[in-house]
Amino acid sequence: MIDDDQVPVPPGLEHDDAPVSWAVTIVDDYDDAEPRVALLVEPVGGAGTGMVAHLDADRVRRLRVALANALGELGEDPGR
Repeated sequence: MIDDDQVPVPPGLEHDDAPVSWAVTIVDDYDDAEPRVALLVEPVGGAGTGMVAHLDADRVRRLRVALANALGELGEDPGR
């Protein structure tokens, strides 16, 4: 596991959303033997009930750009 975290629910959304956990891993056991990044998001305490995105390098880069853009919109340093 590269990173994981529990994301709190912002005030005012408690009735709509549950806290979530996320994890990022590298997976290489596909039939084509190409490694991919697996991004798991699931409710806290709901192990095995989440969704996993299996991302190739191009999609990981697109996600990285989207997150950097979102940070910029918040007025935050997008980092490296």
